[in-house]
Amino acid sequence: MVTNKMIEEECSITPAGPPSSSTQKALTFLDLPWLFFPPTQPLFFYNHPFPLTHFISTLLPNLKLSLALTLRHFRPFAAALFLPTQPPTKPHIVTGPQDAVDFSVVVSDSDFARLTGIHTKRGAAEIQELAPELKPRASRAAGASVVVPLLAVRVTVFPNSGFCLGLALNHVVGDSRTFNNFMKLWSTFCVDRSYHPDPSSLPICDRTVVVDTRGLEGVFLNEWWKRTALTSSSKLVNNDNNTLVRTSFVLGFGDVDKIRTSIGVLNLKQQHSLALDFLSPYIVTCAFLWVCVLKTQERVSQLAYDDEDPNYFGFVAGGLTRFEHSVPGSYLGNCVGFGRAKATRGELLGEYGLVIGAKAIKNTVIRLDKEFLIGAENWISEWAEMIGSDTHVMVCGSPKVDLYERDFGLGKPKKIEEIEIDSTKAISLSESRDVKGGIEIGLVLPKFKMDVFYFLFKEGLIVCN
Repeated sequence: MVTNKMIEEECSITPAGPPSSSTQKALTFLDLPWLFFPPTQPLFFYNHPFPLTHFISTLLPNLKLSLALTLRHFRPFAAALFLPTQPPTKPHIVTGPQDAVDFSVVVSDSDFARLTGIHTKRGAAEIQELAPELKPRASRAAGASVVVPLLAVRVTVFPNSGFCLGLALNHVVGDSRTFNNFMKLWSTFCVDRSYHPDPSSLPICDRTVVVDTRGLEGVFLNEWWKRTALTSSSKLVNNDNNTLVRTSFVLGFGDVDKIRTSIGVLNLKQQHSLALDFLSPYIVTCAFLWVCVLKTQERVSQLAYDDEDPNYFGFVAGGLTRFEHSVPGSYLGNCVGFGRAKATRGELLGEYGLVIGAKAIKNTVIRLDKEFLIGAENWISEWAEMIGSDTHVMVCGSPKVDLYERDFGLGKPKKIEEIEIDSTKAISLSESRDVKGGIEIGLVLPKFKMDVFYFLFKEGLIVCN
């Protein structure tokens, strides 16, 4: 556990400038599926080899002021999500004079270096404590809605070592692109409070740019009312919490290239029609992880699997270049879809498993490229089978999102973690901090499973040499 925690401060940060009038913002059909997911809880660790007094007197005021300046442009982040308890009222976001973000500061004497190590196994529970929660508030209209904040911030200071900037963000307010734009502006304001952003780069909060031409809103709302137990006001719980460990792996550009070459050799051997030119580092990495996870399951699981059992690999697909209508890159909201590749366990665990996995993922990407919303009416029911699964595999995050460039005046983050994967059992993917072209992989498993996965991961790379 994170030892000897002491709460230094608890406050609320309001958007800079005059308060806004109350405004109700409907969720788009691309926002609604995220009601079924827990919040994203990223942690940004920064080196700060100075005493607590230095942090409190210099950096903390700047973090708070720059956050207020950022919220002026990202006001929905300070708003609240209203979750009606019964139809026909739809879930919606309300902004107004009450907009604020819970902000807390905690002091810890835990080992900062150990918490931020690569290939270091750390207890998942101690990392979880660094992330804030989005605690439901009392309804503003009795019996009408549960009210959930959309953003919370917790700063944990490790005196003379560093600090952790922990966030909890409800997915309905925006995708990883939106979040990255938020963090980019916050870090820029922290470095230069006089910064004047180019108006063309500021977020567009108009959710009418996402047009529902297929009636998917009604489909997703019906699923919402049927599955209210999985809403964002509840919390997925992993019962193995106290036995879970968290670690990170990095696949360098050379590793990815070796895996791609190995796929090519196997492809020729079995005469598969797989075009290697279109195997991106993302697809290669995902195929490799898919096979490694299934091999781990075979070694440690007590479940009886059949070779003909279908196995799924889930991922989030960007929609800006795929959506049927033009959506600005600065749009504040969700413009992503869901991909789910399928193969049988026997195929994935066989000699040509990497080829089968890569081909299944690639074909799913091709289908999304051609028709982004194909099968979208099944997104929620299909992904309900994926979230928290011990059988299927899913990933979150993207190596294309440059979160390691978020410099608050102290240099790049030393480490970034995603707490959401503790409950969803997904694998996180991000750009590598130090390996150019590399992909950082975050994983949470019971220790005995992690030991097996680590062995198979390393063995798989050796075989690909």
